[in-house]
Amino acid sequence: MDKLVYTAAAGLKGHMAAQAAIANNMANASTTGFRADRMVFEQLSISGPGLLTRQQASEEVTDADRRPGTIASTGRALDVALPGDAWISVQARDGTEAYTRRGDLQISTTGVLETGDGYPVVGANGPITVPPAQKIIISPEGSVAIIPLGAAPGDPPQQIGAIKLASPKGSDTVKGLDNLLHVRGGGVLPADPSAKLAIGSLEGSNVNLTQALVDMIENQRSYEVQANLIKEAKNMDEGSASLMRLPS
Repeated sequence: MDKLVYTAAAGLKGHMAAQAAIANNMANASTTGFRADRMVFEQLSISGPGLLTRQQASEEVTDADRRPGTIASTGRALDVALPGDAWISVQARDGTEAYTRRGDLQISTTGVLETGDGYPVVGANGPITVPPAQKIIISPEGSVAIIPLGAAPGDPPQQIGAIKLASPKGSDTVKGLDNLLHVRGGGVLPADPSAKLAIGSLEGSNVNLTQALVDMIENQRSYEVQANLIKEAKNMDEGSASLMRLPS
């Protein structure tokens, strides 16, 4: 009986995590460069003399649907998209290098080039800082150049850095809860010299809303099955207990 209840409870916990992932996908259906969450559920097995043990304890969102989103033209000079499978290198909140497909770049109040969700864009020497400028120019190869304030007409742009475009090929990568791609166990991805940016364009989310709605309905039905299993286990336990009662 304990094994039955534990199995049902573990299933309920997994379905709750799946529901949170589906809700997160639906909430980010219009977020630039978003990759839909995938779930890794806890796996259970019987080990030894009837003992239920955990083989893998992971119910966090740890990976993403790697399919590309639709690229649309915006005409904005700081909007970039990646037609291939390379990723833009950024600095995560903990200071480590991570990767994103979000290309709606902007300049922060401190002059740091960052993504639309506030992650500093990384170059060869760390986050790229942009001095005050008349114009910022990003090339398809990722180089960042400016025309400084006060420059004379016809002065050539000055290069201040280059965005690191990284390739995940051959590396073990996972999606973190921060919606960034990380190398499993730490480390960084190698630069991809063949990667090109589409300037003045943005990649949309790859979330399929129709599929997300179907997944939510199926997950809810499966959750109800697990809940009913606990209810039946309770009824069976109460029935067994009533048989053991002595008549008064």
